[in-house]
Amino acid sequence: MTTEFRQVRASGREESPGPVLDVTGLEVRYGRGRRSRRALHGVSLSVSPGETVGVIGETGSGKSTLARAVLGLVPVSAGSIRIGGEDVSAYGRRQWRTLRRRGVIQYVFQDPLRSLDPDLTIEDSLTEPLLVQGVPRKEAAARARSFLDRVRLSGELLERLPGELSGGQRQRVAVARALVTEPGVVILDEPVSALDSANRVQVLEILKELRATGVALVLISHDLGSVAGTADRIAVLYRGELVEVGAARDVINHPRHAYTRLLVSSAPTLRTGPADRAEREALRALLNA
Repeated sequence: MTTEFRQVRASGREESPGPVLDVTGLEVRYGRGRRSRRALHGVSLSVSPGETVGVIGETGSGKSTLARAVLGLVPVSAGSIRIGGEDVSAYGRRQWRTLRRRGVIQYVFQDPLRSLDPDLTIEDSLTEPLLVQGVPRKEAAARARSFLDRVRLSGELLERLPGELSGGQRQRVAVARALVTEPGVVILDEPVSALDSANRVQVLEILKELRATGVALVLISHDLGSVAGTADRIAVLYRGELVEVGAARDVINHPRHAYTRLLVSSAPTLRTGPADRAEREALRALLNA
């Protein structure tokens, strides 16, 4: 995280030094030559400190590719990515490794078992990234307990292994682990899709509370309804292009693009009346034309 970002968050001032994540004209292609496939085209999106942006799209829309590009896991064909004011578009493996060690950007997987070492206790999982940064062990342990409390989990879980926790508890531990280094931005890829309804609501409530910490969140989901009450803004990806971006309320109540209208009409929690099957079929026909 940049020093500038830390100062703004600590001072409590409302003004922002600028986006903590700024993606401009991003293009990602898979394959080479004639067999190459464009996964993202001309995507521009910024996220400010303390803001939650929901990135919505169906499978194949490019939302996971966007996350992987921002994390330096896939090469960028064109455009730029700035994190904390730092242009990382052309970073190599060594530079990305250094950036990750600094904890500027963190990631929460859909399945927390992918990010939590099954042989490490919860305390070890939470303190590991801090120890890598040179934080004294005593301070790291105190911060681990503090962040576990922030995601509404008891300190008694610190000595347990991931396999001893429920799915909802593991996902909250994964969120705490992403936050413990106090990053500028956290990417969450389908963080509640594998949870039951009770745990889903609880995790989303925790994410809403995180706004006060100043961290920027990018919440990736195929389900518009799951992020409608959490995101400040919603960005809609369709076939690798960003077709609509706006305040969450505006996107939901007044969708402009046909694909967004289809997503809204298909989300049971967002319907104000009986489902209009004819309208959805008409929208699908329009998109496939």
